[in-house]
Amino acid sequence: MIKKLFVAAFALLAMATTVNAQTNFQTFYDFGRGHFTTTMEGFHMDNWGNTFFFIDYDYNNKDGNTVISPNNTYFEIARCLNFWSGTKLAPLSLQLEYNGGFGTWGTMGVDGAASGAFAVNSAFLTGIDWFLHSSDFKNTLNLKFLYKHFVYLPSAIPAQFTVVWGCQDLFGLTGVRFSGFADLWCEGNNPVFLSEPQLWYNVGHLFGCDNLNIGGEVELSYNFAGMQGFNVMPCVGTKWVF
Repeated sequence: MIKKLFVAAFALLAMATTVNAQTNFQTFYDFGRGHFTTTMEGFHMDNWGNTFFFIDYDYNNKDGNTVISPNNTYFEIARCLNFWSGTKLAPLSLQLEYNGGFGTWGTMGVDGAASGAFAVNSAFLTGIDWFLHSSDFKNTLNLKFLYKHFVYLPSAIPAQFTVVWGCQDLFGLTGVRFSGFADLWCEGNNPVFLSEPQLWYNVGHLFGCDNLNIGGEVELSYNFAGMQGFNVMPCVGTKWVF
């Protein structure tokens, strides 16, 4: 499952520009896992801070060779609180976050086939976010240090460190955006790392449809989602900004 940005991602470029709200829908084909994933993602600002969320669905529940339904889903929502935007501490926000999901494995639609279900244990996070940016806000960076509590899943180190970045018009190329996040946390005694750098091109601006982006991401992980060691999962996709 692709764990999406935003995590917490995040105060993205949208946080740094005059855009107060953005919702987008991403569709990926995951070459590593061999199925499609969709992500609905939203970022919204207000006078008390900002809210970020995303919902992932993996489409790999098959009847024979035919995909008949989603098989995994994952949800994150993060709230950054900032009541002091007019002070020297304006880059600092307090963050609250929830993560959770569930899924199935095997071929659920075929009688007699080995299959089952699993849960992505609920996790509650709280901590701080520090926001950095270039003078024109085209390049942004968020650094987050969070206390992370899993429900019924102990952690030797109950913390998560997150970096989120966004670079608009990369190398001076209009419409090219490089963004992503990197998370480091602990499950039991095992460190877990996940990063999803994304590269998008706003191809729609060439024909009067700024909503449409094409590109993809590469999932870089260590001990993530049941896969031991270091893994690389490339994806290609589209993004529609509402």
